[in-house]
Amino acid sequence: MKIRCALYDRVSTDLQVKDGLSLEAQRDALTNYALAHGYEIVDYYTDEGITARKNMQNRKELVRLLNDVKADKIDLILVTKLDRWFRNIKDYHNTQAILEAHNCNWKTIFEQYDTSTSNGRFAINIMLSVNENECDRDSERIREVFAYKRRNGEVLSGRHASFGYKTENKKFVKDEKTRHIVEDFFSYYFTVYSKRATVNHIMDKYGPDSPPETTLHYMFKNPVYYGRAYGRDDFCDPYITKEQFYKIKETGNLKTYTGNNEPYIFSSLIKCPFCGKNFAGYQHKTKKNGKIYISPVYHCKQKNRAKSLCRGGIEIYESTVEKYILANVDKRLRELTDTQMSFRMSYQSAAQSDPGKEIDKLKKELTRLNLLFQKGRIEEEYYENEYDKLSGKIREYETLTKDLSETSYKPLLEAFSGDWQNMYNKLDKEHKRAFWHDKIKGIYINPDTHKICGFNFLH
Repeated sequence: MKIRCALYDRVSTDLQVKDGLSLEAQRDALTNYALAHGYEIVDYYTDEGITARKNMQNRKELVRLLNDVKADKIDLILVTKLDRWFRNIKDYHNTQAILEAHNCNWKTIFEQYDTSTSNGRFAINIMLSVNENECDRDSERIREVFAYKRRNGEVLSGRHASFGYKTENKKFVKDEKTRHIVEDFFSYYFTVYSKRATVNHIMDKYGPDSPPETTLHYMFKNPVYYGRAYGRDDFCDPYITKEQFYKIKETGNLKTYTGNNEPYIFSSLIKCPFCGKNFAGYQHKTKKNGKIYISPVYHCKQKNRAKSLCRGGIEIYESTVEKYILANVDKRLRELTDTQMSFRMSYQSAAQSDPGKEIDKLKKELTRLNLLFQKGRIEEEYYENEYDKLSGKIREYETLTKDLSETSYKPLLEAFSGDWQNMYNKLDKEHKRAFWHDKIKGIYINPDTHKICGFNFLH
């Protein structure tokens, strides 16, 4: 009766392939050995790219091999060397227990090991300890090399540069050949807030030069585009900011639907002039010429609630709101920029210098005042008066600086530049809603005329 034989081969690194330990070389050697000894080959079991120090459950072919042993399909396991079999003492002994329970032996064809004697088993344990220690030291060296590369912003081996980047001097740098496509990709998205429209725009505009559609969709969620890789936010030169990256995620998840699965574009933006609550959308049905027309309409959510003080009675069509905003965006932006210019002029007149330097100067004066008081060189009343004056000026400059930064409308001006209305009209309702919720803080209604009287931008 022929001995039923299983052939197990494993390789974990490219270096082992170069050293003659490729899977093909191992398989040929094992096959020739089995045939030369008249063994019946049951199956080949191959673990590729997996270290022997990994948990046994990660070596899927080894697990399959042991399952066949448990099913009593195998009498002998052939491996080329001991380190192809195991480098982990614990897993070796667990496996050996399974083999002994099912009368299955193992053998290395390039080395001599004997598990039938105490000396043989002792030699195996010694060699496994040596192999395990060697493997651990190699892993430590590799981890140190990888940590050094991460600290220096270098690419780890095997990492391909994302579209729009290339590897240069072991680092990710922007690829000038494709940079314009990536910049156009994100610029277009932050104009229309539609992933589908952005992907179609890039593919239509750049044709064969465009990356595959799957790559374009992945670009929306790839953190490398805001500079993040290997746990570092400053790994490479970004195309967008971190805030923009998370804004893509937010707007992508922004979905509020009506009964017919269409979103209300301006839900939660229209404010009731009587109670200040948000208007909600609903479907308004009208019959004309025997046909039923369904239109989105907004009214106050408090209108029909018990004990509500809201007078209600105001209903406004979505199309009316949209027409008003589209017609008044440019006018509102001009008003904001005029206000900002006026504010800057008054601020510069008040500060007469760099605000940061003024604050630093006042803080130094405050420190000097504290020191004089501690040394007893000034009276308490004088100290308190001067302290209040200096602290008040510091707060005034800090408030002015804060107000100035908060009145920067550059992102809004960029969003509404060029032929933005034409691109907006191409959006579906879901992305129109995302577009306005990213730009508008509130839409207001005149309580007397029940008509829209204005809106505020987010800033």
